[in-house]
Amino acid sequence: MGHPTYVYGRPITPNSNPSNSKVELHKEFQSMGVILIQGELREHEKLVSLIKQVDIVISALGTPCYMEQLRIIDAIKVAGNVKRFIPSEFGCEEDQITAVLPSFQDLLDKKKKIRRATEATGVPFTFLSSTCFSAYFLSFLLHPHDKYSEELTIYGTGESKAVFTHEEDVAIYTIKAANDPRTCNRTVLFRPSENILSQLELVSLWEKKTSRSYKKVFVYEEELVELSETSPHPENIRAAIIHSIFVKGDMANFEIGEDDMEVSKLYPDVEYTTVDHLLDDFMANPPEFCYVEL
Repeated sequence: MGHPTYVYGRPITPNSNPSNSKVELHKEFQSMGVILIQGELREHEKLVSLIKQVDIVISALGTPCYMEQLRIIDAIKVAGNVKRFIPSEFGCEEDQITAVLPSFQDLLDKKKKIRRATEATGVPFTFLSSTCFSAYFLSFLLHPHDKYSEELTIYGTGESKAVFTHEEDVAIYTIKAANDPRTCNRTVLFRPSENILSQLELVSLWEKKTSRSYKKVFVYEEELVELSETSPHPENIRAAIIHSIFVKGDMANFEIGEDDMEVSKLYPDVEYTTVDHLLDDFMANPPEFCYVEL
Protein backbone atom coordinates (compact mmCIF):
# COMPACT_ATOMS: atom_id res chain seq x y z
CA MET A 1 0.00 0.00 0.00
CA GLY A 2 3.00 2.27 -0.51
CA HIS A 3 4.37 2.33 3.03
CA PRO A 4 8.06 1.54 3.64
CA THR A 5 7.91 -1.80 5.42
CA TYR A 6 10.26 -3.72 7.66
CA VAL A 7 9.69 -7.34 8.61
CA TYR A 8 11.43 -8.87 11.61
CA GLY A 9 11.26 -12.63 11.15
CA ARG A 10 12.87 -15.79 12.44
CA PRO A 11 16.20 -16.55 10.76
CA ILE A 12 16.67 -18.83 7.81
CA THR A 13 19.31 -21.35 8.89
CA PRO A 14 21.67 -23.51 6.79
CA ASN A 15 19.41 -26.43 7.64
CA SER A 16 16.28 -24.72 6.31
CA ASN A 17 14.66 -26.67 3.50
CA PRO A 18 14.78 -24.52 0.30
CA SER A 19 11.19 -25.55 -0.47
CA ASN A 20 10.02 -24.65 3.04
CA SER A 21 7.14 -22.16 3.13
CA LYS A 22 9.18 -19.85 5.39
CA VAL A 23 11.96 -19.67 2.81
CA GLU A 24 9.42 -18.91 0.09
CA LEU A 25 7.80 -16.25 2.27
CA HIS A 26 11.15 -14.53 2.81
CA LYS A 27 11.71 -14.51 -0.96
CA GLU A 28 8.23 -13.06 -1.53
CA PHE A 29 8.84 -10.28 1.01
CA GLN A 30 12.14 -9.40 -0.64
CA SER A 31 10.59 -9.33 -4.12
CA MET A 32 8.07 -6.75 -2.87
CA GLY A 33 10.80 -4.46 -1.57
CA VAL A 34 10.35 -5.33 2.09
CA ILE A 35 13.38 -4.65 4.28
CA LEU A 36 13.75 -8.07 5.87
CA ILE A 37 15.60 -8.39 9.18
CA GLN A 38 16.25 -11.89 10.52
CA GLY A 39 16.35 -12.31 14.26
CA GLU A 40 14.78 -13.70 17.42
CA LEU A 41 12.51 -11.87 19.85
CA ARG A 42 14.94 -12.59 22.68
CA GLU A 43 17.54 -10.41 20.90
CA HIS A 44 16.38 -7.33 22.79
CA GLU A 45 18.95 -4.80 21.59
CA LYS A 46 18.51 -5.85 17.97
CA LEU A 47 14.74 -5.54 18.28
CA VAL A 48 15.00 -2.10 19.92
CA SER A 49 17.36 -0.92 17.18
CA LEU A 50 14.90 -1.96 14.48
CA ILE A 51 11.86 -0.48 16.22
CA LYS A 52 13.67 2.88 16.44
CA GLN A 53 13.54 2.96 12.63
CA VAL A 54 9.73 2.71 12.33
CA ASP A 55 6.68 4.49 13.69
CA ILE A 56 4.09 1.69 13.56
CA VAL A 57 4.56 -1.84 14.92
CA ILE A 58 2.17 -4.61 13.90
CA SER A 59 2.61 -7.96 15.61
CA ALA A 60 1.66 -11.08 13.65
CA LEU A 61 2.81 -13.75 16.10
CA GLY A 62 0.93 -17.03 16.05
CA THR A 63 -1.00 -18.34 19.02
CA PRO A 64 1.77 -20.54 20.51
CA CYS A 65 4.04 -17.47 20.75
CA TYR A 66 1.39 -15.06 21.98
CA MET A 67 2.96 -14.18 25.31
CA GLU A 68 6.26 -13.47 23.53
CA GLN A 69 4.67 -10.16 22.61
CA LEU A 70 5.74 -8.96 26.05
CA ARG A 71 9.25 -8.82 24.55
CA ILE A 72 7.95 -6.58 21.75
CA ILE A 73 6.19 -4.34 24.28
CA ASP A 74 9.39 -4.05 26.32
CA ALA A 75 11.36 -3.08 23.20
CA ILE A 76 8.73 -0.50 22.22
CA LYS A 77 8.98 1.10 25.68
CA VAL A 78 12.77 1.35 25.38
CA ALA A 79 12.68 2.66 21.80
CA GLY A 80 10.28 5.44 22.80
CA ASN A 81 9.29 6.49 19.29
CA VAL A 82 6.36 4.26 18.29
CA LYS A 83 3.20 6.10 17.27
CA ARG A 84 0.97 3.02 17.10
CA PHE A 85 1.15 -0.60 18.24
CA ILE A 86 -1.20 -3.30 16.99
CA PRO A 87 -0.84 -6.56 18.94
CA SER A 88 -1.52 -9.88 17.27
CA GLU A 89 -5.23 -10.39 17.91
CA PHE A 90 -7.09 -11.04 14.64
CA GLY A 91 -9.87 -13.10 16.18
CA CYS A 92 -12.74 -12.75 18.62
CA GLU A 93 -13.44 -9.72 20.80
CA GLU A 94 -12.04 -11.12 24.05
CA ASP A 95 -13.22 -8.22 26.20
CA GLN A 96 -16.82 -8.94 25.13
CA ILE A 97 -16.83 -12.71 25.68
CA THR A 98 -17.62 -13.59 29.27
CA ALA A 99 -18.30 -17.34 29.38
CA VAL A 100 -16.33 -19.84 27.29
CA LEU A 101 -15.04 -23.32 27.98
CA PRO A 102 -11.85 -23.45 30.13
CA SER A 103 -9.39 -24.50 27.42
CA PHE A 104 -10.40 -21.53 25.25
CA GLN A 105 -10.62 -19.21 28.26
CA ASP A 106 -6.94 -19.84 28.96
CA LEU A 107 -6.10 -18.55 25.48
CA LEU A 108 -8.37 -15.51 25.87
CA ASP A 109 -6.78 -14.71 29.26
CA LYS A 110 -3.38 -14.55 27.56
CA LYS A 111 -4.76 -12.17 24.94
CA LYS A 112 -6.26 -9.98 27.66
CA LYS A 113 -2.88 -9.85 29.42
CA ILE A 114 -1.30 -8.51 26.24
CA ARG A 115 -4.08 -5.92 25.90
CA ARG A 116 -3.61 -4.72 29.46
CA ALA A 117 0.19 -4.66 29.10
CA THR A 118 -0.20 -2.64 25.90
CA GLU A 119 -2.50 -0.12 27.59
CA ALA A 120 -0.11 0.21 30.53
CA THR A 121 2.76 1.40 28.30
CA GLY A 122 0.96 4.61 27.32
CA VAL A 123 1.95 3.90 23.70
CA PRO A 124 -0.92 4.59 21.25
CA PHE A 125 -2.56 1.32 20.21
CA THR A 126 -5.35 -0.19 18.14
CA PHE A 127 -6.98 -3.52 19.00
CA LEU A 128 -8.43 -5.42 16.04
CA SER A 129 -11.25 -7.92 16.41
CA SER A 130 -11.25 -9.42 12.93
CA THR A 131 -13.50 -12.45 13.62
CA CYS A 132 -13.20 -15.71 11.62
CA PHE A 133 -10.62 -15.84 8.84
CA SER A 134 -13.03 -16.76 6.07
CA ALA A 135 -10.81 -18.88 3.79
CA TYR A 136 -9.65 -20.93 6.78
CA PHE A 137 -13.02 -21.44 8.47
CA LEU A 138 -15.01 -21.98 5.27
CA SER A 139 -12.48 -24.61 4.22
CA PHE A 140 -12.88 -26.22 7.64
CA LEU A 141 -16.68 -26.22 7.47
CA LEU A 142 -17.31 -27.02 3.79
CA HIS A 143 -14.31 -29.13 2.69
CA PRO A 144 -14.20 -27.65 -0.85
CA HIS A 145 -11.01 -29.62 -1.60
CA ASP A 146 -12.86 -32.93 -1.08
CA LYS A 147 -14.83 -33.47 -4.29
CA TYR A 148 -16.17 -36.82 -3.07
CA SER A 149 -17.48 -35.80 0.33
CA GLU A 150 -21.18 -36.55 0.81
CA GLU A 151 -21.64 -35.13 4.29
CA LEU A 152 -20.85 -32.01 6.25
CA THR A 153 -20.59 -31.53 10.01
CA ILE A 154 -22.89 -29.02 11.69
CA TYR A 155 -21.96 -27.84 15.18
CA GLY A 156 -24.82 -27.23 17.60
CA THR A 157 -28.06 -26.54 15.78
CA GLY A 158 -26.31 -24.73 12.93
CA GLU A 159 -28.37 -21.59 13.51
CA SER A 160 -25.94 -19.39 15.45
CA LYS A 161 -24.41 -16.61 13.37
CA ALA A 162 -20.69 -16.20 12.81
CA VAL A 163 -18.72 -13.41 11.14
CA PHE A 164 -16.24 -14.16 8.36
CA THR A 165 -13.56 -11.80 7.00
CA HIS A 166 -11.25 -12.74 4.16
CA GLU A 167 -7.60 -12.85 5.21
CA GLU A 168 -6.51 -10.33 2.56
CA ASP A 169 -9.24 -7.93 3.70
CA VAL A 170 -8.03 -8.28 7.29
CA ALA A 171 -4.60 -7.15 6.08
CA ILE A 172 -5.99 -4.17 4.16
CA TYR A 173 -8.18 -3.02 7.05
CA THR A 174 -5.27 -3.46 9.46
CA ILE A 175 -2.99 -1.15 7.47
CA LYS A 176 -5.77 1.44 7.13
CA ALA A 177 -6.56 1.33 10.86
CA ALA A 178 -2.88 1.55 11.78
CA ASN A 179 -2.61 4.89 9.96
CA ASP A 180 -5.98 6.31 11.02
CA PRO A 181 -6.12 8.86 13.88
CA ARG A 182 -9.77 7.88 14.50
CA THR A 183 -8.73 4.40 15.63
CA CYS A 184 -6.08 5.53 18.13
CA ASN A 185 -6.54 3.81 21.51
CA ARG A 186 -9.71 2.15 20.24
CA THR A 187 -10.97 -1.35 19.50
CA VAL A 188 -11.98 -1.85 15.88
CA LEU A 189 -14.58 -4.51 15.11
CA PHE A 190 -15.00 -6.43 11.85
CA ARG A 191 -18.68 -6.94 11.00
CA PRO A 192 -19.03 -6.81 7.18
CA SER A 193 -22.80 -7.17 6.84
CA GLU A 194 -22.83 -9.67 3.94
CA ASN A 195 -20.48 -11.99 5.81
CA ILE A 196 -22.60 -12.69 8.88
CA LEU A 197 -24.05 -16.16 8.32
CA SER A 198 -25.04 -19.32 10.15
CA GLN A 199 -23.64 -22.74 9.29
CA LEU A 200 -26.97 -23.76 7.79
CA GLU A 201 -26.95 -20.68 5.56
CA LEU A 202 -23.39 -21.48 4.48
CA VAL A 203 -24.26 -25.08 3.63
CA SER A 204 -27.34 -23.99 1.69
CA LEU A 205 -25.25 -21.51 -0.30
CA TRP A 206 -22.60 -24.14 -0.98
CA GLU A 207 -25.20 -26.70 -2.08
CA LYS A 208 -26.60 -24.24 -4.62
CA LYS A 209 -23.14 -23.51 -6.02
CA THR A 210 -22.10 -27.17 -6.22
CA SER A 211 -25.55 -28.49 -7.25
CA ARG A 212 -25.12 -31.14 -4.59
CA SER A 213 -27.07 -32.15 -1.51
CA TYR A 214 -25.04 -33.01 1.58
CA LYS A 215 -25.97 -35.18 4.52
CA LYS A 216 -25.76 -33.01 7.64
CA VAL A 217 -24.11 -34.67 10.64
CA PHE A 218 -24.84 -32.74 13.82
CA VAL A 219 -22.34 -32.51 16.67
CA TYR A 220 -24.33 -31.04 19.53
CA GLU A 221 -23.20 -28.84 22.37
CA GLU A 222 -22.87 -31.61 24.95
CA GLU A 223 -20.42 -33.53 22.76
CA LEU A 224 -18.28 -30.44 22.13
CA VAL A 225 -18.15 -29.70 25.86
CA GLU A 226 -17.02 -33.27 26.53
CA LEU A 227 -14.39 -33.08 23.78
CA SER A 228 -13.04 -29.87 25.27
CA GLU A 229 -12.65 -31.63 28.63
CA THR A 230 -11.28 -35.00 27.53
CA SER A 231 -9.34 -34.46 24.28
CA PRO A 232 -5.57 -33.94 24.29
CA HIS A 233 -4.02 -30.61 23.33
CA PRO A 234 -4.72 -28.98 20.88
CA GLU A 235 -7.96 -30.81 20.05
CA ASN A 236 -9.46 -29.67 23.36
CA ILE A 237 -8.89 -26.00 22.43
CA ARG A 238 -10.32 -26.52 18.95
CA ALA A 239 -13.48 -28.05 20.42
CA ALA A 240 -13.84 -25.07 22.79
CA ILE A 241 -13.32 -22.55 19.99
CA ILE A 242 -15.90 -24.29 17.79
CA HIS A 243 -18.30 -24.26 20.75
CA SER A 244 -17.80 -20.52 21.26
CA ILE A 245 -18.12 -19.51 17.61
CA PHE A 246 -20.64 -21.93 16.14
CA VAL A 247 -22.75 -22.96 19.13
CA LYS A 248 -22.80 -19.85 21.33
CA GLY A 249 -22.40 -17.41 18.44
CA ASP A 250 -19.85 -15.33 20.38
CA MET A 251 -18.62 -13.56 17.25
CA ALA A 252 -21.98 -11.94 16.54
CA ASN A 253 -24.16 -12.13 19.66
CA PHE A 254 -23.38 -8.64 21.00
CA GLU A 255 -24.57 -5.33 19.65
CA ILE A 256 -22.26 -2.77 18.12
CA GLY A 257 -22.97 0.59 19.75
CA GLU A 258 -23.02 3.97 18.09
CA ASP A 259 -19.56 4.78 19.41
CA ASP A 260 -18.05 1.44 18.37
CA MET A 261 -15.82 1.34 15.31
CA GLU A 262 -16.64 -1.13 12.53
CA VAL A 263 -14.30 -1.48 9.55
CA SER A 264 -16.77 -1.61 6.67
CA LYS A 265 -18.30 1.66 7.90
CA LEU A 266 -14.93 3.26 8.68
CA TYR A 267 -13.60 2.37 5.23
CA PRO A 268 -16.51 2.18 2.77
CA ASP A 269 -13.99 2.57 -0.08
CA VAL A 270 -12.72 -0.97 0.56
CA GLU A 271 -14.71 -3.48 -1.46
CA TYR A 272 -14.48 -6.42 0.89
CA THR A 273 -14.61 -10.04 -0.25
CA THR A 274 -18.04 -11.52 0.42
CA VAL A 275 -18.54 -15.14 1.44
CA ASP A 276 -20.50 -15.61 -1.77
CA HIS A 277 -17.58 -14.41 -3.89
CA LEU A 278 -15.06 -16.47 -1.93
CA LEU A 279 -17.11 -19.63 -2.48
CA ASP A 280 -17.06 -18.90 -6.22
CA ASP A 281 -13.26 -18.88 -5.94
CA PHE A 282 -13.41 -22.17 -4.04
CA MET A 283 -15.34 -23.69 -6.92
CA ALA A 284 -12.56 -22.80 -9.36
CA ASN A 285 -9.57 -23.30 -7.08
CA PRO A 286 -10.37 -25.14 -3.84
CA PRO A 287 -7.70 -24.56 -1.17
CA GLU A 288 -6.10 -27.34 0.80
CA PHE A 289 -6.92 -27.28 4.51
CA CYS A 290 -4.63 -27.76 7.47
CA TYR A 291 -5.21 -26.77 11.09
CA VAL A 292 -3.51 -23.68 12.48
CA GLU A 293 -1.03 -24.33 15.25
CA LEU A 294 -2.41 -23.79 18.77
